Amino acid sequence: MMNTRLIIQLKKIAGIIFLVVLSIQAISQDYILKNNKIEVSVDNRGNLMVLKNLQTRYNYASGKPLWRLYFDTKEEKGNEVLAKGNTPVIRQEGNRISFTYNGLNTGKGKLDMQLSLTVSLEEDQVRFSSEIKNNEPHTIIRELQYPLVGNCQLPSGHKLLTTYRGGQLFSNPKRQIMEVGNNPPYMAPSQYYRQMDLKYPSETVSNCFAFTGEDQGLYFGSHDTTFQDTWHGLRLYPDKDGEFNELEAGLYKYPNCLTGDSWQCDANVIIPYSGDWHQTSKIYREWANTWWSHREAPLWVQKMTGWQRIIMRHQYGETFFRYADMGARIKEVGESAGVTAVFPFGWWNSGMDNGYPDSYDVTDKKQGGDEAWKKAIGDFRKDGGKVLLYFNGKLIDTESDYYKNGNGKQVCYRTNTGNEYTESYRFKAKDTFTGYHNARSFVVADTRNAEWQQKLLKMADRAIWFGADAVFYDQLGYCESTTNWDLSREFPIPDTRVMANKARMLKMLHDYLDTKEDKNFAIGTEHLCDVTAQHVDFVHSITGATSPVSFTDWARYTFPEVILSDRDIRDDTDIERRVNHAVLKGLRNDVEIYRCRNLIDKTPNYQQYLAKVNKLKDQYNYLLLEGKYCDTDYFSINNKDFQARSFVHGNQMAIVLTQSAKEVATAQVNVPGYRYKESSGIGDIKIDAGIDGASEVTIGKNGLVVLIFEK
Repeated sequence: MMNTRLIIQLKKIAGIIFLVVLSIQAISQDYILKNNKIEVSVDNRGNLMVLKNLQTRYNYASGKPLWRLYFDTKEEKGNEVLAKGNTPVIRQEGNRISFTYNGLNTGKGKLDMQLSLTVSLEEDQVRFSSEIKNNEPHTIIRELQYPLVGNCQLPSGHKLLTTYRGGQLFSNPKRQIMEVGNNPPYMAPSQYYRQMDLKYPSETVSNCFAFTGEDQGLYFGSHDTTFQDTWHGLRLYPDKDGEFNELEAGLYKYPNCLTGDSWQCDANVIIPYSGDWHQTSKIYREWANTWWSHREAPLWVQKMTGWQRIIMRHQYGETFFRYADMGARIKEVGESAGVTAVFPFGWWNSGMDNGYPDSYDVTDKKQGGDEAWKKAIGDFRKDGGKVLLYFNGKLIDTESDYYKNGNGKQVCYRTNTGNEYTESYRFKAKDTFTGYHNARSFVVADTRNAEWQQKLLKMADRAIWFGADAVFYDQLGYCESTTNWDLSREFPIPDTRVMANKARMLKMLHDYLDTKEDKNFAIGTEHLCDVTAQHVDFVHSITGATSPVSFTDWARYTFPEVILSDRDIRDDTDIERRVNHAVLKGLRNDVEIYRCRNLIDKTPNYQQYLAKVNKLKDQYNYLLLEGKYCDTDYFSINNKDFQARSFVHGNQMAIVLTQSAKEVATAQVNVPGYRYKESSGIGDIKIDAGIDGASEVTIGKNGLVVLIFEK
């Protein structure tokens, strides 16, 4: 009897243990997606457990939540909803895991908001899709941060690669985030996290960032053909000891989803990849090819070595150059440095950044007005000179007649309170009062407005009538810090597709110019952004890209057909290194002496060195200017003190080499499949050309060499 009872009790205990084990298994269950390249798994709380590159066996994840969400009420903005306070219904089907939250808990109560998330494993990437439905009265869902890789585990040596101003590369990601994470002070909740501010589109070229090593990396991209605002989430959270040491990376979107509305996105991807940083360019470009529609620039634009950027008359009335100077001193000085294009600002009567858009209709009558300016352009164009004619694509002067008596107030951006968004440009004269107290104020035109579009078309017509070679629209490649807000609904809603709107505008302008008789007439804009760059023939850059963290290599490699300038050489210092950099990266020279107020003969070192460099460019323009920038493809070099880049056109390749690290340095250059043809250079150089594409190159400090190879 005792044995029977004992057996029964033991069976009951075993049953309880079995149920407990099942419960534990259910609690700790992971959902796994896997192919031959990537493994990703999440647990049933929505935590990212594994994000692994199966080729290197490295796991970047550490079991942190995948998302967080923010909403506004009438009483409070930025209300937070965390993944850890919510339990999803999870389903796995094939290569997809879905998480459904029927109601969201804030810790203060449940909201009638539905969140559906999907993790999908594709051949070489993990896609993170999301859908939101908001049925909570008097709320708006402003922000969804998803996907997140919390406490991201980076291998030693991984660098942070951003696309800011064409590219930046930081050797210590955590240190960089910490350095900028409380800047400016008092503005951020720094007790919770430290953040590196980075948004697309703004000064980022493309909608991606990455952590890169020599043989593997982690890529974050929002492959979003709406080109809506996307924050590149880079944060440090405190670890268990309170030190800001836990790296979180992710992508943030702005649904602005009102009560009764829904929103969805399937653009966000994360890719643990194998290879060096070039792989990130290839990933992004493969996606960009689905929408990229760049038209080949006129041949003269491709061959253009650069331009003189000058201000004829400044905002405060000072005249630096007269119309008669165009065909005389301006032309002669430019040609002395091998620069045959001019980029005049402030050619209208009221001067630079003054009176827009009315000012473009009024040239200086004292100098002869329209006919004199037209003649000046014609004089410069003799013997092949090119004139790029400036207009601002967005600014409306609040002192202009168009603003005061026309429709300028209706065309311009309105902020979240319904007020006009304004910008000021504080150009200084010799005094201090002019720049700090007496600057002009502008409102910003919404490029969706049909009337403003007609204004821009008339600017193109004006440039054509004057006989210029190109029309330039300033600031149409740039996204403002705020935008136009819709105030017609319960909560104000911003336009989060500013650059998409500007891109449509530039496409319309390019299409219009294509109908004109002169097929060589060109169009340009300022600031490099992928979606706008596809619709122009050249881009006036925002940076010279020669600082220690600059990495314009990324943009040049990803979009080699974009004709891009350098910037920032305004005096006579550090000339050789910076000019060599422009040749190395295939950048056109933006010659803007003393911020466009003088000519290059006032900086004789720059004048003389640029003349030598432009002779080299002209000698090999077929490759250095017309060729495709290929970065470090197709060759190898055995000395890290050297910088070297390749350009390919047809069956020929140029390799540009320079070094500024040592007084003299030597390197072996190997070019498989090519044979050495010829070379030329500037400075202390020696070339010992071998067979089968192998050459030994010796270069003195800041020397420059171009090697030509043929298949």
